[in-house]
Amino acid sequence: MSSLLRLLRIAFCLGKYRLIDLLPLKAPWHWRLLLWPLLLFPKHKAERAVRLRMALEELGPIFIKFGQLLSTRPDLLPADLVLELSKLQDQVAPFEQQRFKQLVEQALGADIDDLFDDYKHEVLASASIAQVHEAKLKNGREIVIKVVRPGIQATIERDTRLLAQLAHWLERFSSEARRLRPVEVVADYRMTVLDELDLMKEAANASQLRRNFENSDKLYIPEVYWDFCRSNVLVIERIDGIPVNDLEQINAQSTNLKLLAERGVEVFFTQVFEHNFFHADMHPGNVFVSRKNPEHNPSYIGIDCAICGSLSREDQYYLARNLIAMFRRDYRQVAELHISSGWVPADTSAGAFESAIRAVCEPLFQKPLQEISFGEALISLFRTAQRFNMPVQPQLVLLQKTLLNIEGLGRQLYPELDLWQTAHPFLEKWLKKRYSLRTLYKELKYNAPEWLEQAPNLPALTINSMNKIQSLADIAPELRHFSDELNKSRRRQKKQRLGLSALLFTAAGASYFFLPGQFELNRELTSLGLATLAFLAMLR
Repeated sequence: MSSLLRLLRIAFCLGKYRLIDLLPLKAPWHWRLLLWPLLLFPKHKAERAVRLRMALEELGPIFIKFGQLLSTRPDLLPADLVLELSKLQDQVAPFEQQRFKQLVEQALGADIDDLFDDYKHEVLASASIAQVHEAKLKNGREIVIKVVRPGIQATIERDTRLLAQLAHWLERFSSEARRLRPVEVVADYRMTVLDELDLMKEAANASQLRRNFENSDKLYIPEVYWDFCRSNVLVIERIDGIPVNDLEQINAQSTNLKLLAERGVEVFFTQVFEHNFFHADMHPGNVFVSRKNPEHNPSYIGIDCAICGSLSREDQYYLARNLIAMFRRDYRQVAELHISSGWVPADTSAGAFESAIRAVCEPLFQKPLQEISFGEALISLFRTAQRFNMPVQPQLVLLQKTLLNIEGLGRQLYPELDLWQTAHPFLEKWLKKRYSLRTLYKELKYNAPEWLEQAPNLPALTINSMNKIQSLADIAPELRHFSDELNKSRRRQKKQRLGLSALLFTAAGASYFFLPGQFELNRELTSLGLATLAFLAMLR
């Protein structure tokens, strides 16, 4: 399917579900001009959030995953959209098992029956990116084989290109859209979904997490069998656990729910602050409860490690201190930490920022601590910071999403969970440990060889830097003149594009109103097609 036909289908779906209603009522004139063909579709009875979810489902797996990503961004979207998009399911129809078998054999270079025993033709799980079947290794160990869907990369590249074009257009013509940063959201989505296509990355992430928790009784990560892993094939140990949202089975085995919920919090903070490598996709489908010793030593099993995150040392430090200061209600320190970390511009008024944070957080703290959502408090903090021009911090978004997942799972298991009572001592202990003499000695020992290696070059590097600064100062006037000329050229091109777009929209309106009524479908397709060409003209 060509990009133009795909764009037409997307436009038709936008009209069918009246997604134009999601736009601000006071949209600029060029918005109204561009999107008026979508008003030809009849009103839809469903609520706006339901219509958005239905449209994404109809457009296919890539848009479904995009909706899932948006559902993790309550800092950007209204609550009703976040709630409805969170209902999107990652289950799609499986592809042919014969094709699955063929892909495994091509990747591993041998017949599947020579590689594995007891290969199951029935699908164990089928998602938008990959499909999973069961089998056994020749030594009898139970495994699952995960294979990336054939042709999915071309589909992702095509659809994310279109999403990126739309995002650029939205940012260009709408100040409201610029606040939501659609270009960055789409770029983040593209990186996330492309990473999921490389199963060697998922295998490496799983291997790292398994090593981090090798001696832990709180989290188990299944073993990766590297001899059978390729970029599109992953073979890992088959786990035996209970889905974390299956409370009936969890209760049936007399699980200590309070201890299990608290351990979930400990696992999260251990990953973020001790290991600095955290599983960033811990939704209920990827977390299981172990069947071993559930009453006295309950533990988790984690799978699907395609999306993992880490923080810089600076972000770790500022995040820990922000969380402690926020729950101490020391809003001045929260404001100063945001400024000193560079999360908000250096010229931000600490007093004004402090006042804004207090207005958001104080209502939260009127509740008992165990009723306060840790994740929602963090979202409120970041949302307030964005009003002071805090740019999107992708690493913090991943962490925020993971914290929301962990807190949601913990409170589902044990509603009385006091996340702060578990987190506070951990953060205090981590900060003390970070600045202990032993840690300082380790840092000096780790960096000393590099410092000693670079020390003789410091005088020459200093002189070169000063010379480069002087050179930049000399060419600054020429750069300013070039920039002025470039801006003039862009303004001329913009006027030309708007003129061409207006002409095409006029043709679209004429085709709709003057084509014979018996050709109603052709009439709508023609007007929609001309509108699409106008849209492309504006994007160029």
